Amino acid sequence: MKAKGFLMMLLLAFGSVLAASTWDDFWNYNSAHDAQGILSLVSKLENTGVENLNATETAVLAYAYTEYANWGLPSGDRQKEELYEKALEYADMAIAKDQNSAFAHYVKGATIGRLAQYKGIIQSLFMLDDFDRHLLRAIELDPNNFLAYVAMGMRYRDTPWPFKNYKKAESYLKKAIEIDPRYVNAYYELAVLYEKMKRYDEARRLYEKILSMEPHPLFVAQGMETKETARKWIEEHNK
Repeated sequence: MKAKGFLMMLLLAFGSVLAASTWDDFWNYNSAHDAQGILSLVSKLENTGVENLNATETAVLAYAYTEYANWGLPSGDRQKEELYEKALEYADMAIAKDQNSAFAHYVKGATIGRLAQYKGIIQSLFMLDDFDRHLLRAIELDPNNFLAYVAMGMRYRDTPWPFKNYKKAESYLKKAIEIDPRYVNAYYELAVLYEKMKRYDEARRLYEKILSMEPHPLFVAQGMETKETARKWIEEHNK
């Protein structure tokens, strides 16, 4: 399926009336990790006035902040936390505008997950209920949201006992792959899980598969980075 067609399917799945050009701009900038582009989109939406945006447009604004913080700033930059907090504000506004926006609930849950990395262990665990509630609501509203399944898989893989559950993590990550087998990072997160489970042969097979894959058209830069990570893993474990 061509990337443009997938974008339109995703747009319809999220029930958005957002102008296709703005929607396309976000995914194109995000796919390329185009910092200037994503910031120009943020400026455009904010200058329109958040009160004038519909629920999906507001959620896109929130997600633009989240994704820019993810890849647009260096690791350890404290501004990341500020951008995640801003993204949460916009995600809450989007949900207030439409309680049934799958995209808004996904953005809220995904941003909570990112922000939890900057909180102490106790505070981050208190955020877990909200994370689960919004991601599961996103899946309920849109069962084809493979990104939400990946996020839930990582949640059950990476949280401390008694909140972790490797069996659930595997199930969520495999479901993400079933929904969209082109998404490189679903295989990567599953490989990391298998390493934690000491299922090293299965992890290796996934890393080898990643090397043979083309990046998902909506996640090209991320996919290329993940392929490089897989290459280094295989190289290191062949020594």
